[in-house]
Amino acid sequence: MRYHVVIPAAGNSFRFGASIPKQYLPLLNKPVLQHAIDRLAASFPQPTIYVVLAREDRWFEDCIETRADMRILRCGGESREKTVRNAIDALTGADDDDWIVVHDAVRPCIDRATSLRLQSELADDNVGGLLAIPVSDTLKVVTDERRVSTSQPRDRIWRAQTPQMFRYGLLRKAFSDPDIERWTDEAHAIEAMGLQPRVVLGSGFNLKITFPEDLELAAAIMSVQNASGC
Repeated sequence: MRYHVVIPAAGNSFRFGASIPKQYLPLLNKPVLQHAIDRLAASFPQPTIYVVLAREDRWFEDCIETRADMRILRCGGESREKTVRNAIDALTGADDDDWIVVHDAVRPCIDRATSLRLQSELADDNVGGLLAIPVSDTLKVVTDERRVSTSQPRDRIWRAQTPQMFRYGLLRKAFSDPDIERWTDEAHAIEAMGLQPRVVLGSGFNLKITFPEDLELAAAIMSVQNASGC
């Protein structure tokens, strides 16, 4: 049983407004993607790391350090779901019982303790699961005119994070469905098979960089983590 870490990094980040994809933006003297790679490599036992790029990506070789345990797949799709499916199809030598660990390229603050908790709680799970944290804010359903139409109860509502971790055979079967655009993450694909992924408590520090100000917040989080030895 082995760990195959898949990092979809084919996004162009046009909505972010930067001149380069946000996974290559500098964060504490290293690209965002480099932090994610380094932290996952240090948190999973002898992983093979697959970074999935757009075919036209021209930044990776200049920005990211080479590693013996890293493979580059230039098979990124039009969406995250298609990118992950293409990566699963491109994997070679994976057994059905191997773990596929999918992590967002723009979550650079994932810490070792959280990754180890994911591995520990899913070790004997037949389905697999994902990191998530309970929603603490009141949720509002809003109209096109930005008027509140109703409030959504937050009981039992959790916010999904990555890594998400499932067996290769199961995930390959889930992603064999050609109509994958309706899925928002790997857990959603597993749910579509009638299965129930296990939720493992994540961390509020496991930030996904979505807006420009998130870079400053990520830098502050990582500075605290580095100072405490996380």
